[in-house]
Amino acid sequence: MIQNLLMIKYLNFIKEILLDKGMSDFWAALINLVVTFSIVIIVSYFLDRVLRFTIVKLFYFFSIKTKTTFDDFLVKSKFPRYIAHIIPLIILRFLIPHILIDFPFLLKAFTVVINIYGIILFVKIIRSFLKSTQRYLRTTERFKDKPLESYSQVIMIFLWGVAIFFIVYQLTGRDVLSFATLGAASAVILLIFKDTILGFVASIQVSVNDIVRIGDWIVYSKFGADGTVTDINLATVRVQNWDNTYTTIPTYSLISDSFQNWRGMEESGGRRIKRAVFIKQNSIKFLTKEKIEEFKKIQLVKQYLEDKHVEIALHNKKIGADKSVLINGLNLTNFGVFRKYLDIYLHQNSEVSKELFLMVRQLAPTSQGIPLEIYCFSTDKKWSNYEATMSDIFDHVIASVPYFDLEIFEEPTGKDIAILAKK
Repeated sequence: MIQNLLMIKYLNFIKEILLDKGMSDFWAALINLVVTFSIVIIVSYFLDRVLRFTIVKLFYFFSIKTKTTFDDFLVKSKFPRYIAHIIPLIILRFLIPHILIDFPFLLKAFTVVINIYGIILFVKIIRSFLKSTQRYLRTTERFKDKPLESYSQVIMIFLWGVAIFFIVYQLTGRDVLSFATLGAASAVILLIFKDTILGFVASIQVSVNDIVRIGDWIVYSKFGADGTVTDINLATVRVQNWDNTYTTIPTYSLISDSFQNWRGMEESGGRRIKRAVFIKQNSIKFLTKEKIEEFKKIQLVKQYLEDKHVEIALHNKKIGADKSVLINGLNLTNFGVFRKYLDIYLHQNSEVSKELFLMVRQLAPTSQGIPLEIYCFSTDKKWSNYEATMSDIFDHVIASVPYFDLEIFEEPTGKDIAILAKK
């Protein structure tokens, strides 16, 4: 009580002097208000600047010396600057009632302004802390691919909602719920925050069911997205496409529509290669003894041909096959030997996974020939290296075809038609 009286006496020092000089009470109080209020505001401003500079520097030096990166993120999110505003705010909150004691209307108005500023400052401090926590958790292995921003946004929405209640109360002196019934207010909230609520529910389902993580490669044809997920929040999922453009997808569409996630491939032991070449059907033939001997010069199938030749000879002898006609009995074909050659080649290729499924197969004939499909997995999943591996394999396949007296189908070009016309 004594301290308050002393404070009032010091703050009204100018007023007392002016009254002693014969000035009216109103003008003395007004001049005293302007002078003391200006002094307090200026002192608070410079105190705020000094404290902000000091606290920011202290946080900065402290963050350099500590091993944890959390304090670094606090500095980046301006947490020290917001903290520095607290002391000047407390000083103003304490002094303003003494300064404006003779002006109740102004006292009430400035008290409301200071209280609202305090509420907003509190929200900003919490927001800064949440941002720092989010960025720090993003650096850890456990949380780096989780939609942390969605949860922080939910907290901030709730916090701003509470802050609005308090701000309205400061402005009107009445509770927000006194303006409307709870049901009407709920309807308005549901209407305004429909996308946010849907996004929040979707974010929880995405996280709990592990549908999408930050860093996943997804393909979402409906929205033209084909690239890496860089951000997941309440409203949208941000995808950086391979051409470095960005596509935003509504979060709730991840659980309402279908899309492709390549995470399974990235976590597996390899990336699938599934491609075919078309072999001309009229180039497929039975192999004569002479051709078998010629093909034995190809090292990868030499042992296979020797073993198979003995097996076929014993079978044909057992059934008494008339080999004066080549079709009788069992026979090797150039196409079958080529398939075996490619199978051995892939098994010996160091860039092809031997742990995952590997197959060279013949598909149903088409008007363009017989598809010879290679199905295997590249050990290197990086896109550029994967494409290089697949290209190397099919370069070899295409170059190997003539060695087995086979031909690859191609649509006739204008040059082919011109040659036929000359004939």
